[in-house]
Amino acid sequence: MPHWRYREELSRANKLRRSYYELLRDDLDQLVLSYGLIDSLKNFKMKDVPFPFVERRELKPRARIPGMEYDLVNSFLLIFVEDVVPAACKKHIRFFDVNKVTKTNLIASDLLTLKDNFDRNQRYLDSVKFKNFMNSLLDVDYALLIQRDESVKGKDRYGISHYHVRVDWPIADAAEELARDLRYILKDLYERGDKYAEDVQKKFFEYYGLPVMAGGRRTAAGVAAQYLKRLPCVSTVYVCSSESRSILRFSERGLTKTVLLRLTLSEMLDIAEENGMNLDRFSRNFLVDYEEKDGVCLFQVTYDHTPHSSFPKNGKLRGLKPDQGWLTVHGQHILPVPGNIAMDPLSVNIVYAS
Repeated sequence: MPHWRYREELSRANKLRRSYYELLRDDLDQLVLSYGLIDSLKNFKMKDVPFPFVERRELKPRARIPGMEYDLVNSFLLIFVEDVVPAACKKHIRFFDVNKVTKTNLIASDLLTLKDNFDRNQRYLDSVKFKNFMNSLLDVDYALLIQRDESVKGKDRYGISHYHVRVDWPIADAAEELARDLRYILKDLYERGDKYAEDVQKKFFEYYGLPVMAGGRRTAAGVAAQYLKRLPCVSTVYVCSSESRSILRFSERGLTKTVLLRLTLSEMLDIAEENGMNLDRFSRNFLVDYEEKDGVCLFQVTYDHTPHSSFPKNGKLRGLKPDQGWLTVHGQHILPVPGNIAMDPLSVNIVYAS
């Protein structure tokens, strides 16, 4: 059962809040794709360095790809909550007065100077200045927290409440909670021995689409997504790392991974023809850049959890089998360029095409 409530279980006011949250999240999707992928590509071009495109085989579930870090990738971690994170959560989601988004704190962190004009409204998602303000903070280590502003009476308004937010919850505790929810353990992570506990922790990473040796930001994102299941509301976690060159999004809709994909001319012609358009129309609406004769687009893979990583229908305790896959590819789409509101994403088969 989900920790959040479906729309039919919500009051009229909370239905409106859910709709507004989803609308803002659609806009936030566009902003993070631009910052994490398109702007990263520009960073490489400015330095005249070839962009390290993600190999298509890396998009398969359980792919084991040796990684390296690329400093020119815009890395970030962003948490977006439908309601508010209670103060009781501060032990593991570290947001305090010292890292609250205020002019005093930002100056103390060298993110602003005394000469900078500070518009307190720019931290809200409905501000025209929000994009630039968010981009200036995303490069800060740790995470940004966006949540509903309780001080605004009579309306739901969302803004960046805290920056430099640390996710400080042990991986073992997160894996234990997930395994208990999925009925692989009764209470304790080590109740079936050390080897079983190690396997459970490995499957935790697989559940969130992460390699076992994933770096700090991606691990923190998976841990945060698991921890936020304790809240009775929808939440979304975005992460982009210098190693993955991709944007992972964890939400009530599941897991998506978006990357920059290089398409050959032949592939572009085939995709355009299959979708009833010519190459020029495809290029204008779906290509974010060119690499010699190839086109570059935003490619998003949506993953589903298998029965092995879902609550068992009979609710009974079960044993873990490490060889059983926990993720499967559900959807593959080429996304319109950010800002394009007229075109639908194009359904394609890329991951298993070769």
